[in-house]
Amino acid sequence: MSVSALTPERRAALSRRSLRLAYATAGYNLVEGLVAMAAGAAASSAALVGFGLDSFVEVSSAAVLIWQFRSRVPEDRERLALRLIGVSFFALAAWVTFDALRSLLTAGDADASPVGIGLAVASLIVMPLLVRAKRRTGRELGSATVMADSTQTMLCTYLSAVLLVGLLLNAVLGWSWADPIAALVIAGVAVKEGLEAWRGEHCDDCAPLPVDTAVTGQPAGCTDGCCSDRKA
Repeated sequence: MSVSALTPERRAALSRRSLRLAYATAGYNLVEGLVAMAAGAAASSAALVGFGLDSFVEVSSAAVLIWQFRSRVPEDRERLALRLIGVSFFALAAWVTFDALRSLLTAGDADASPVGIGLAVASLIVMPLLVRAKRRTGRELGSATVMADSTQTMLCTYLSAVLLVGLLLNAVLGWSWADPIAALVIAGVAVKEGLEAWRGEHCDDCAPLPVDTAVTGQPAGCTDGCCSDRKA
């Protein structure tokens, strides 16, 4: 179904679903961040502390989405919301890079953390479910912001996997360098996604719009704030 074919009732329902998903993401990541910070402090784990701070960045991305969809006309806030999400990507990349380099240079020894391992496993279960729901909603609604936020959540999933591998390798083999190396790769991906969100390139993931070539050659019936920048 194209965006222009959505009825006002369906669009309103999708907007409410986007809002509920944003609240769920913010709530889970707030708890995740607090648990990770506490476990990281107890185990002297830079990876866990960094993961906790990343969770708070994810909360900021969800907060942007909540701000947008609490508006009576969410599409009017699309462009600014995308740029705010882009900033959250850059903040995520900056922190992960800083924390990874600090871990590599200081070579600090962290204690094994069963709580941290359990948290990473839980996130690997919860986050993909949120990503799938956000992407389905974002594509049908034609919202670049929801798509960008789903990518932010997917990055959190990757970081959960990195954290789990790092904690397991540290606990079993004592390989403390594995986590920060993988985290630097994630930071590079975060920068790429931040640039795409800032430029509005997540519009490519939105539902396709019909083209009224007989009149203007431009997408017809586009109400998405980022669609106005699309080329036919």
